[in-house]
Amino acid sequence: MSIAGKTAFITGAGSGIGRATARTLAAGGARVYSLGLKADELESLAAELGDKFAFTAGNVADESTVKAAFADCVAKFGTVDFLVNNAGVGIPTPDLAEADLAVFRTMFDVNVTGVFLCTREALKLMKPKKSGHIVTLISMAGQRTNPGAPLYCASKFAARGFSGGLADQAIAHHIKVTDVNPGPVDSAYWGDRKVPREKFLKPADVANVIRFVLDQPDYMMIREINFDNINFLIK
Repeated sequence: MSIAGKTAFITGAGSGIGRATARTLAAGGARVYSLGLKADELESLAAELGDKFAFTAGNVADESTVKAAFADCVAKFGTVDFLVNNAGVGIPTPDLAEADLAVFRTMFDVNVTGVFLCTREALKLMKPKKSGHIVTLISMAGQRTNPGAPLYCASKFAARGFSGGLADQAIAHHIKVTDVNPGPVDSAYWGDRKVPREKFLKPADVANVIRFVLDQPDYMMIREINFDNINFLIK
C-alpha cells in the first residue's frame, strides 16, 4: 500500500521519532494527524507541514481525549489508514526497592493503555473497510531486559504481548500489524544521562523504517522488524 494520499494517525509527533515520522510520511504524500502532549511542538510542526497535518493536544492515556482526536481526524481527513503508536515514556528505575508507584503507573498509562485506546479507535475505522496498518514502536526493550529500567522493559513487554494478540485478531479483517523495535535512539528519552549517543540510531532512521514497512504491497505483512546501530553492537 503506497502511503501517498493516505491518512496516518501518529501519537506523540511533537518531537523525536514521532516528529521525524510525521515529516517522512508527509513528504511521501500522506496526510498526518497527531495526538500528543505538547501543543507548542505540534503547532510548530503544523506550521512546517501545512494542510497535510492536524493535531489534538492531549494525553493518549485519556479515553475521552483519544476518542475526540480520532473523531477530529475523520472530520478533517476522512478516515485513518495507518496508526503509528509512537508515544512513549521511559523513566529509569535502577533500584526497584525504591521505585515510586506513580512512575510505574505513568509508564504503563502511556506505553500500554495509550496503545490500547488508540488501537481500539483505529480498529473501529479499519474493520468495516477491511484494510489498514497498525505500527507500534516497541523497541528492543520489549525483547531484552535492562537492570537500569526494569519497569520500562515491563511496559514494552506488555505492549508487545498486546500487539501479538492484536495481529492474531486483525488479520481476519485484512488489517496488518507490525512491531518496530529499534535499539537505543538519540532522543530526549536519555535526558542528561551520560550515554554514547554517537552510537545510537537517529529518529530519522526509525522514521525511514516505518515508511518502508507502510510502503509494502497490500499482500505483504512485516510482523516485526528489529534494528540497531552497528557501532552500538560492537563491544
